[in-house]
Amino acid sequence: MKGVRDLSTTQMLKGILDGCLLAIIKNKEVYGYELAEKLESYGFHSFSEGTIYPLLMRMQKEELITSTLKKSTAGPKRKYYSLTSKGEAELENFIERWNYLQTNVNRVLHYESEPKQSKGDEKIES
Repeated sequence: MKGVRDLSTTQMLKGILDGCLLAIIKNKEVYGYELAEKLESYGFHSFSEGTIYPLLMRMQKEELITSTLKKSTAGPKRKYYSLTSKGEAELENFIERWNYLQTNVNRVLHYESEPKQSKGDEKIES
């Protein structure tokens, strides 16, 4: 069952991952491996660099982020990513959409998970 749960979670998160990456990049310039580490520190264990790099390439093509090669103290140069003004606007839109979805899903889950109260002496016939 764990494999199914992991797969389902991964599928649900795919649409959310872009927004999370933009939020992390907004705070400071970061490189790909650092993004994977940050996501893991927030509890997202199912995303590797192999998942993240294609998203970064797409976001760069969409001009949401830019990249700069910088020297590394441990090996070859690293590609650091930063947000563009278009990326900042996309992040703001993502936050608005996320808040809207979160509010409405929580309403449904809260309402539907409450015990149903009986109405007076009404009988339900099957």
